[in-house]
Amino acid sequence: MTQTPAAKTPAQGQARAQFTVPAQHPMVTVLGSGDSLLRVIEKAFPGADIHVRGNEISAVGDPADVALVQRVFDEMMLVLRTGQPMTEDAVERSIAMLKASENGESDGHETPAEVLTQNILSSRGRTIRPKTLNQKRYVDAIDKHTVVFGIGPAGTGKTYLAMAKAVQALQSKQVNRIILTRPAVEAGERLGFLPGTLYEKIDPYLRPLYDALHDMLDPDSIPRLMAAGTIEVAPLAYMRGRTLNDAFIILDEAQNTSPEQMKMFLTRLGFDSKIVITGDVTQVDLPNGTKSGLRQVQEILEGVEDVHFSRLSSHDVVRHKLVGRIVDAYEKYDSKNGTENGTPGTGGHGRAGHAHGHGHKGK
Repeated sequence: MTQTPAAKTPAQGQARAQFTVPAQHPMVTVLGSGDSLLRVIEKAFPGADIHVRGNEISAVGDPADVALVQRVFDEMMLVLRTGQPMTEDAVERSIAMLKASENGESDGHETPAEVLTQNILSSRGRTIRPKTLNQKRYVDAIDKHTVVFGIGPAGTGKTYLAMAKAVQALQSKQVNRIILTRPAVEAGERLGFLPGTLYEKIDPYLRPLYDALHDMLDPDSIPRLMAAGTIEVAPLAYMRGRTLNDAFIILDEAQNTSPEQMKMFLTRLGFDSKIVITGDVTQVDLPNGTKSGLRQVQEILEGVEDVHFSRLSSHDVVRHKLVGRIVDAYEKYDSKNGTENGTPGTGGHGRAGHAHGHGHKGK
């Protein structure tokens, strides 16, 4: 797509860009069903006049806007060439990445196409991949570092992407086993009032980890892998006194660890192992007065070699768009009222329901 000063521009100082869609790509893949993708682009650049005639697309308007529209279509074509379809969500994220780069808000040189086409794991007819720049950097950090912290709000894919990397590492024989663990803090004293064995009582709290595994592996193989010890899903207390070699270890809900538990967990690291620790420091369920190990560890380990902190934000939420807006609204309320999740002070911040489900759906 080449940008040229418009011969037919309605006003001086405007620019014109024209782009021909190659014949092998049907226009519906570029414009979307019922022009849905085109509408996303037009909404993002209200000052640009975009016209489609046959397989020719032209844009007229402010030179900066026209240049960005041109880049959006270029990036879309790069994605489409890989055989991956474009969605409204992917177009919106591409535009956000390009605008952030243009405004100097992004310090990276990764392009939307690079982010959107990085496959982590293909399973049962769909592919898990990062959907935002921060998610791509988080995934890349897991490749490069032995200990990675994924810190951010619910729905940013912290645990889901880490588990996809764990399954990938197991399948490529980089590790011999996967260990998934959570502190069972939330269950607390209520655990005693639930019916069933200890395993059955803890199981509901570990259920989101099982659910994610079911997305990534043949469900029939999971009981066999667990019976063989290849995959272990256990409360954090079960890690004490062990050294974990040749393993990919994920500690989820790490904001609910005490400083002592965090130190205990980190020192389980054995040879040829990798640790990913995920959590949301704004949603701590520890009793009042108990410091979160995840908050403290950032002060202790920041800058330590081979330890990496990946920080995700509401911009990286890949659930329903409304979730990102809800997270933003809570942050605005908290900063205005000097509270955390509506609770004064720095004590426990109740997290009703913990309806996590899946952190990331890479389709």
